Amino acid sequence: MGRPKKITDGALLAACEQAIGRHGPSFTLAQVAEEADVSVGTVAGRFGSKHGLLLAMMAQGTEALEAQMRSVSEGHTDPVAAIRDSLLITTVGADDPNTAAQHLAQLGKDLADTRLREGFAAQRRAVRSVLTPLLESASLPYAPPAHQGAWILAALVNGLLQDWALSAEGELADRVRQDLDAVLLAWGGEGRTP
Repeated sequence: MGRPKKITDGALLAACEQAIGRHGPSFTLAQVAEEADVSVGTVAGRFGSKHGLLLAMMAQGTEALEAQMRSVSEGHTDPVAAIRDSLLITTVGADDPNTAAQHLAQLGKDLADTRLREGFAAQRRAVRSVLTPLLESASLPYAPPAHQGAWILAALVNGLLQDWALSAEGELADRVRQDLDAVLLAWGGEGRTP
């Protein structure tokens, strides 16, 4: 019988996220191990390589993000508020411009890898799978069809995250909330005359 794990995979993946936030795409397994206060052998033994670690982080991150978005949206009776608040979940942990920029640098490298790019596509599909039924039930008479609206809102938030990382002005969550509200109010017909 093997020895019990002293650190969870989730803790190692969180340490990887911290290492990326500090070092960008040049992060090493040694830096992940340092963040987690474990040996490099522990990290390598669990994930095999930096690539394996990134793949595991992508899969776990997508699953966690979808679950958090669903949990937040289920707590609302108003689908429009649920849309906004579930999308705000995507800003958690990205509220430091330097950390966000390091993660963007890692994203650029990840997109060159087929398997990681497929992971990002799966994550985007998961986000849209949460948004689409909310848009279908929301009273937004000027919105595009729900599936298209989900694409637009997800792309808006992704663009805002990147824009804010490049030139942080104000708080990220405030910026995302304001821009989402502007779109959702327009789709709801606010300010329109009959």
